[in-house]
Amino acid sequence: MTTIASSLPEQEFISLPDLVARHAAADPRHIALIEGERSIDYAGLDQLMNRVAASLQRDGVRPQQCIAICAAGSLDYAATFLGALRAGVTVAPLAPSSTAEGLTAMIRDCEATHLFLDAATAVLLKDAAGLPALRRVHLGSGETGSDGVRWQDWLADAASARPVTIDPSWAFNIIYSSGTTGTPKGIMQPHSMRWMHVQRGILNGYGPDAVAMISTPLYSNTTLVSLVPTIGLGGTAVIMPKFDATGFLELAQKVRATHAMLVPVQYQRLMSHPDFDRYDLSSFRMKFSTSAPFAAALKADVLKRWPGGLIEYYGMTEGGGTCILAAHEHPDKLHTVGRPAPGHDIRLIDENGKQVGPGQIGEVVGHSGAMMTAYFKQPEKTAEAEWHDPEGKRFIRTGDLGSFDEDGFLTLFDRKKDMIISGGFNIYPTDLEVVLRQHPAVADVAVVGVPSQKWGETPVAFVVARSGSVVDEAGIMAWANERLGKTQRLAAVRLVDALPRSPIGKVLKRELRDGFAGNA
Repeated sequence: MTTIASSLPEQEFISLPDLVARHAAADPRHIALIEGERSIDYAGLDQLMNRVAASLQRDGVRPQQCIAICAAGSLDYAATFLGALRAGVTVAPLAPSSTAEGLTAMIRDCEATHLFLDAATAVLLKDAAGLPALRRVHLGSGETGSDGVRWQDWLADAASARPVTIDPSWAFNIIYSSGTTGTPKGIMQPHSMRWMHVQRGILNGYGPDAVAMISTPLYSNTTLVSLVPTIGLGGTAVIMPKFDATGFLELAQKVRATHAMLVPVQYQRLMSHPDFDRYDLSSFRMKFSTSAPFAAALKADVLKRWPGGLIEYYGMTEGGGTCILAAHEHPDKLHTVGRPAPGHDIRLIDENGKQVGPGQIGEVVGHSGAMMTAYFKQPEKTAEAEWHDPEGKRFIRTGDLGSFDEDGFLTLFDRKKDMIISGGFNIYPTDLEVVLRQHPAVADVAVVGVPSQKWGETPVAFVVARSGSVVDEAGIMAWANERLGKTQRLAAVRLVDALPRSPIGKVLKRELRDGFAGNA
């Protein structure tokens, strides 16, 4: 079983486009990307990237300018992303699940020269107000309308591409935050950060013989953390435009997948699949998870029934510090998110920005070589996200509350904004969620704080019942309150069909709070 090495020797920066060129020269027929029945080898990908770069250069796009992509994941999407990077252009991958108003705001914010879109996005933006003038390039074979061109018709000859030397400080991408905490912010991530991800991939068994399942959206940093080392180290990336449990299991078995990055809700759906144990997943070396809380019991089930190692990453899209839990190596630490990655400095601070002592709870801040440059055009927001130690070292604030145990493993309690202060006591929703998940009829749960005249705030649980179970709200509340501390007791339970989640699985607690307040 693959294990995490402690560190890698320092290596000179190589851009992702240059790595693809090296793989094309060394092993041109090796498959780089698979999507459904389509595939492309490294020689073909290298040429296609040159065509995209040449097309952008022909259109007058300069290095460090930006393009936007808003579409379902596909081979053409990936080639467009990589080709833009070859021209030194920054990519803003946007979520198709956004509203027309939200997409318009993000496109304006990143000052995109081009928008690459699919048919669904074209319909969404058909009557969008305020959309800036830009070149529309349509991925796929749908109608383009009068203001666009098909991708295949737009592509220039590969030989006309002009070489660009990429500086590691240049922006690789601008990823917009999910908006779970408010208005999305453009997070600028440099090429140097992605190079760090390639180097880390070596430690986790990525290489030319790796076959990685890419089943989260291509606009997500979660996805890029897996896609970048796969391509950077000459492996094969298998793109699923839309995740479903049966399709994932069938495809993973067919391609003999070795790696997968999945968010916890995907693990939950896979492990509860009635035929999970019938699939041959013995080719897996390592599985990863990030982006949302990963229940200890679910981690244990994955370790028991799914071959290969399991690694949980804790960090932010903004970068900073990362914690790594090699769950297969530390089965007694599944309630934690692991220890700081090699070379990462993770600290805890109080409300006044002072470091807290061992065993105390504080806000998690982190520093590493993989950090965002800034929030795009938002210096005030950037300053709010930073903390500097007394020596002036820059850290990124996470907004999460946690504490280190005696072995240096970090236990998270909650988002700082999600902590409930009830009658002067701090209540961490995750503590209550752990108890509620022990109820045999509870399949999923989220606890939020709502206003209370008596206590200031009070906890309310939103529960998804297991299929076929017979439960009532009062019964679950009574069961939970018997097991909770006096200050933790629930004020209400609401049964819901599903918890609202972002496309990468984060529970949208703000929606639960707002919905409860509206109904009240």
